[in-house]
Amino acid sequence: MTSPDFRFTLRVYWEDTDAGGVVFFANYLKYFERARTEWLRAMGFGQERLRCEGGALFVVTETSVRYLSPARLDDALEVTVHLAETGRASMTITQQVWRGGELLAQGSIRIGCVDAGTFKPRRIPNELLQATR
Repeated sequence: MTSPDFRFTLRVYWEDTDAGGVVFFANYLKYFERARTEWLRAMGFGQERLRCEGGALFVVTETSVRYLSPARLDDALEVTVHLAETGRASMTITQQVWRGGELLAQGSIRIGCVDAGTFKPRRIPNELLQATR
């Protein structure tokens, strides 16, 4: 994976873990989602604004996650976002979860842009494409 475009920090809470204090595997997808949302927000594109003003929503169409080492209760984590590929109606984003210098998980998420009313594919708003270049 290449260097990140964005970094988001978070803390592991009880609600994120199993009975042994280890982060439940599906929660890494939540961490990825939070980081992507904050990445968009940092560029000035809140998800609600995209929906209300532009009629655009992003939906996850494909995921792949590789788990390397467990995160645990109270860990401070950093989740990275890197835009790997952009199409007219989709983006592929690579993401990683780090604890200090240790890589815990890495994944690839493909998101598609859809019309907020019909959920049919649509072009990614041009202003967003411009901001990612």
